[in-house]
Amino acid sequence: MRRLLLALPFALLPLATALAASHDHEHEHHEEHSSLDAHEHGAAQLNIVLDGKVLELQLESPAMNLVGFEHAAKSDADKAKVTAARSQLKQPKALFGVNAGDCSVRKAELESPLFAENAHEHKEHPAQDQGSEHNDIDAHYIFDCQTPDELKQLDLAELFKRFPATQKIQVQLIGPNGQQGLELTPAQPSLSF
Repeated sequence: MRRLLLALPFALLPLATALAASHDHEHEHHEEHSSLDAHEHGAAQLNIVLDGKVLELQLESPAMNLVGFEHAAKSDADKAKVTAARSQLKQPKALFGVNAGDCSVRKAELESPLFAENAHEHKEHPAQDQGSEHNDIDAHYIFDCQTPDELKQLDLAELFKRFPATQKIQVQLIGPNGQQGLELTPAQPSLSF
C-alpha cells in the first residue's frame, strides 16, 4: 500500500502536466516558481488510495492553514493553537467524512517541526529556523474498512470548517474506478470514489 501511495504522484504526472499546460501563465524562473507553489498558503495537497480494504490518506499543508502561523510556537497562545490543531488532526474520520465502509483508524501519524517539543531547536529542518519560516504539517492516515464497497465518497466539509484558512485542496486519488485529480473547496468539499 505504501508503495502505491508513493507512486501516486508519478502515476498522475500526465494529468498534472496536462493541467499545467492548460494554464496561460509563462514563468521565466520555473524552478523558483515550482518551489513556491509547493508551499502556497490557503492550499493543501491530499493523496488518497483505496486498495481493497485499506484506505490511505496523506495530507500536506502549510502550517499557516492549520494553526495560523509557521514560526516555532513560543507564546502560550501559539502553543495552544498547535495543540488544538494536533488534537483535531487526530480525528481523521470526522475531518474526512469517513462515515461508511465500517472503517477504523489503524494509523494516524502527524509530522511537523511545530510538533517537536523544542520546535525552535528542531534539527531536521535547520533552514526553517534561520528565517525562512515555511513549516508544513503532514498527516498520514491508514484505515481498515470491513465493507469498502459501501465507501462511496469522502466529505471534507468538517476539515474546511475546522481549518478555515484552507481554501482549496488538490486531490490525487487512486480508487476502484481508476485515478483522478480534482480540487476541493469549502463550496465543493466532497469527492466520489
